[in-house]
Amino acid sequence: MQLKELADYIGSELAISRFRDYCPNGVQVEGRSQVRRIATGVTASQAVLDAAAAWGADAILVHHGYFWRSEDAVITGVKKRRIASLLAQDISLLAYHLPLDAHPQWGNNVQLAARLGLVESGRFGEQDVACHGVLAQPLGLAEFAKVVAEALRFEPLVAGGKSGKISRIAWCSGAAQGYYEQAIAMGVDVFLTGEISESNVHMARESGVAYMAAGHHATERYGVQALGAHLAERFGLEHRFFDEEVPV
Repeated sequence: MQLKELADYIGSELAISRFRDYCPNGVQVEGRSQVRRIATGVTASQAVLDAAAAWGADAILVHHGYFWRSEDAVITGVKKRRIASLLAQDISLLAYHLPLDAHPQWGNNVQLAARLGLVESGRFGEQDVACHGVLAQPLGLAEFAKVVAEALRFEPLVAGGKSGKISRIAWCSGAAQGYYEQAIAMGVDVFLTGEISESNVHMARESGVAYMAAGHHATERYGVQALGAHLAERFGLEHRFFDEEVPV
């Protein structure tokens, strides 16, 4: 299929125009016009680019692309090498940030819930990207941490919390420390995200609402895979996910 057709379809399905994001969503680096093989990955790191190129990808779709609002605009060093490798091999890079977090079918938070036994009851946070709901079956905090570790292949850091069973959960993949106080105000038992800050530890100890940091990368593996699988099925593309283990 044509690259433009692919980008237009994804942009429409993810409703990218409704999001105020920190980076451009869609085609970030344009390669060949025809797409037969699409690779997916969490971040457009050099390792992912190289693995996708070796496989013969025509396009690479990621959650974390380039050209973030706060970064230096010059193309030097690591950024230059990454973009040069894409251009040299005529491979397109497509990136979707908040739209992929929020999507009700292929989004990171919906896919995360499916793996952890979470039942969504509502949304909160910036542009409704975060979720709240309940565990399908109440568990002890340590039991739930074990479920998370096994499902995400990442040992979560747990701060605070109370004894007894937990059932009410708020969650947001990636770096969503800023939503913790909103989650506390909603009366949840646990707030789960990817990263944790020092101040979150004190708040967890004093509020009684457990904070669970399950890895930025680990919590965001699944949206791009779900979207890639959908595109492969709908358009007859070849799809492969390329993972790069990240310890945070």
